[in-house]
Amino acid sequence: MAKLTYTREELMASHDFARPHERAGYRLHGGFLADGSYVSPRVLHRWPAVHAWQEALTAKGWPLIDATVQLLKRGNYPNIPQERFLLSNGIGQPLWNSLTITGVIEARGRALCDLQAPDFQQIIVDDISQTCTGHLHKGLLYAHGADEGGDPAEPDVGAHDAMWFAARDLLFGKDRYPLPEVPESIARPDTGRLMPQLPAGFEQLILLLMNVLMIEVRAESFFAFCCEIMRDKEAFPNLQKEGEEAAAMVERIRTDEAIHVGYLQTTVSEMRSFTFKTVDGGTVKGKDLIDPIWEGMVHWHAVTQADFSKEQTRDAIRAGLEKAPNGAQLFAKFDALDDVAKAA
Repeated sequence: MAKLTYTREELMASHDFARPHERAGYRLHGGFLADGSYVSPRVLHRWPAVHAWQEALTAKGWPLIDATVQLLKRGNYPNIPQERFLLSNGIGQPLWNSLTITGVIEARGRALCDLQAPDFQQIIVDDISQTCTGHLHKGLLYAHGADEGGDPAEPDVGAHDAMWFAARDLLFGKDRYPLPEVPESIARPDTGRLMPQLPAGFEQLILLLMNVLMIEVRAESFFAFCCEIMRDKEAFPNLQKEGEEAAAMVERIRTDEAIHVGYLQTTVSEMRSFTFKTVDGGTVKGKDLIDPIWEGMVHWHAVTQADFSKEQTRDAIRAGLEKAPNGAQLFAKFDALDDVAKAA
């Protein structure tokens, strides 16, 4: 029978790396095995644990919720033809900004290391000691935060924030453009109580987990976009080696992020199967509690936020292009490529 109970030390354990992860002047987390393959930090037991919890849940007849890019209703903006057009015209700031902003936002994820997660057993009727949900406060949230913004216990080792900056530096250089303005948050904003049946602290954590899961799903679309454009010979004709190395860096981030999608998808799926204790002394089925909230979260990230982000990005690119002598003409060509993608 698969192991379903883990200690914090087990969930934080890493492989024995044959070679450290160092690129573009950055000392980074994770490492390489003897065969040269990259392995994420802290997954020696995290991945086996997540797989075991998933198998235990599905064996009970509860499927995993969809947490793939199929949830997204919009493609990346700018799309590949538009980004190629910008870069071929010497306009690299939009992509430089995107990579920089992504790194800054990843650094904020370190806050998960400081999150004092409550024990969900307090509000769940079922025994959760052998579930992913039952291990959130046993290192899963801390490991996630350390992956994103760096482990506070290893301040000299960079995480995803530094990895995005390394990819950016390989293609453009560290100080190529002024630092961009970074959004305060990319999560769904607070809309008031959505689960008044539960204590507020538990509700806030459930919403946080859903928000972060959808941010990770959106990130997968950006990973694919980055890898394609970084390897594009038209976009970076004189930087093919650097482009390949930058894309490889993004693929390592992608590898790291997979465990985040895995444990968050498992947790939300498990919560659908549980029976929750309500503040009025009653109970509510997890499916009835979780499903409508998850549906709203998906729509906000996949449609509402995607459309808003596109509008902001388009306005920023137009403002940047207007500074060029032929800016209006360039923007018209750029905009037309969006229509071509839609028609395709």
